[in-house]
Amino acid sequence: MSEYESVEVTIENKIAHIKLNKPDTYNTFTPALWVEIPKAVKKISDGALARVIVLSSTGKHFCAGMDLSVFTSGVSEGEFELARKHENLRRLVFQLQDCFNALEESRIPVLVASQGGCIGAGLDMICAADSRYCTKDAFFSIEETKLGMTADVGTLQRLPKIIPQGIVRELAYTGRRFMADEAKDAGLVNKVFDTQEEMLDHVMSIASQIAANSPLAVTGCKTMINYTRDHSVSDSLAYMATWQAGMYQPQNDMFETFAAKAEKRAPQFDEIPPVVELETLFNSSKES
Repeated sequence: MSEYESVEVTIENKIAHIKLNKPDTYNTFTPALWVEIPKAVKKISDGALARVIVLSSTGKHFCAGMDLSVFTSGVSEGEFELARKHENLRRLVFQLQDCFNALEESRIPVLVASQGGCIGAGLDMICAADSRYCTKDAFFSIEETKLGMTADVGTLQRLPKIIPQGIVRELAYTGRRFMADEAKDAGLVNKVFDTQEEMLDHVMSIASQIAANSPLAVTGCKTMINYTRDHSVSDSLAYMATWQAGMYQPQNDMFETFAAKAEKRAPQFDEIPPVVELETLFNSSKES
């Protein structure tokens, strides 16, 4: 995957590694990065190219937030009445939100390994991931408040589902730095490491364990956990029953698991099929 300029993407042993690769700018969210992160995630997930994604970065800081060029991209230009300009701005915010929705909507888990600063848009992004890990020098900040604006692409909506509301409110109102140990105690990150190398070794180990499981079972887990977060227990149980009625096929993955244990080998699971784009589907129908 060499079509990206701000991220580096590699896939090995069913693990996709997306690495923010602009350390000279502290991996700020330039217009290119806003485009490339969701593009890479969607390509991997929809194409069934891997079973898990690891998201990391290079340099001193994981991500220093929004690049100023995004604010001067010309969204409000043009000869339009003020209300219409602002409606257009609202649509831009939706598009920016979709960049991080892609992590949450991915069929496969996304694990984040963060070092140094994870600021503003960086925090928005990692809140949409499944699990987070960091180094002891890491810190997190809802920096938008100190810039005179309200964070608008996910932190204020997702962070209260991850850590206690009182802490979220303090962080949002002050914009202060949320340090690694505090983030671990609150539940934002799973584990804190002395070095980035140790962290990546551990995260890749977790990714390997995920990749060894049935991809259908794992995507079912992610779907159910996300659904349960936003619905009642009774609604979630009903949704689970509906999912199981369609997806539970014990003669496939379960029987393979039992056979592998009996034969003392690793199980071999089929991949979930790639998502077929409507254009491709319709064109193939015409050809047939």
